[in-house]
Amino acid sequence: MCSITNKSFLWKQRSMSSFAFLMPVPGFRAHHSMEDIATHFLLRLIPSLTPIGTIRVYKNPGASYYKLSRLAVLKDYRKYSFGRTLVLALHDWVKATAQQAGEVRPVQIVAHSQIYVKGFYAKFGYEPEGDEFDEEGDPHQKMVLRLPLQP
Repeated sequence: MCSITNKSFLWKQRSMSSFAFLMPVPGFRAHHSMEDIATHFLLRLIPSLTPIGTIRVYKNPGASYYKLSRLAVLKDYRKYSFGRTLVLALHDWVKATAQQAGEVRPVQIVAHSQIYVKGFYAKFGYEPEGDEFDEEGDPHQKMVLRLPLQP
């Protein structure tokens, strides 16, 4: 069984029962100003625990949206839909976190998508906003999801 645990948050996915598991990585630090408030999820193979994918989410203090960033899956494992698994886990985590904070209205999740993967985010309901822009030398598009908190 795959599981993510983060304090009182628990996420399970049964379809990968003997292949991989997903977990938050507390205390991970990279060279980014938001690391103190970011939550990283790390997808690992079972039983080797080899890391194969990651995703990060954070909400700036006072911001009205969550920021999805640093989604990556090793090339050999992309055919298994692990990118989808990571994004859905992030969505579940955002829902639980927003509800714990007393939110009841839909929340926004923003991603800066590389142009060639805009369609990947669109499958989850993300919509492009604004013009394309350069980020770290590559063309990107701001993609926004309005995530309902109620079923």
